Amino acid sequence: MERKKIAFICVHNSCRSQMAEALCRHLAGDVFESYSAGTETKPQINQDAVRLIKEIYGIDMEAEGQYSKLISEIPNVDIAVSMGCGVNCPFIGRGFDDDWGLEDPTGKSDEEFTVVIKEIESKVLKLIERFL
Repeated sequence: MERKKIAFICVHNSCRSQMAEALCRHLAGDVFESYSAGTETKPQINQDAVRLIKEIYGIDMEAEGQYSKLISEIPNVDIAVSMGCGVNCPFIGRGFDDDWGLEDPTGKSDEEFTVVIKEIESKVLKLIERFL
C-alpha cells in the first residue's frame, strides 16, 4: 500500500505541528509519510516539546532530523491538517482537510503541554482508522 503524504501546518512550525509530525511518524509510519511546516520558522523546535515527546514516547525529534521549515520546503501532500491557528491560519496554496483547533502550549506547564500531546496522539490514531 502506498503511504499518503500528510502535513501538519501551523504558523511557526516549532511546537504543535512538530509534535504531530513526530507522533504520526511513530504511530502511523506504515500508513503516512509525515511532514510539518509553517509560513514562518523558528531557530529551533520548542524545547519543551522536544523534552516531553522524548520523555513520553522515547522519540528524539531533533535526532530524527526534525527542524522548523517552511511550507515550500515539503513535497505536495495528500492531506493537510491545520493545528488550529485562529484568525491567522497560514495559506498553503490549497484548503485544509482538517483543522484540529489545538491551543498552543508554548510557555505553559508540563501538564498543559501533555494535554495537547495526548490530544494530538488521539487525533493521529483517528486518522489511522480513517485512512486504513
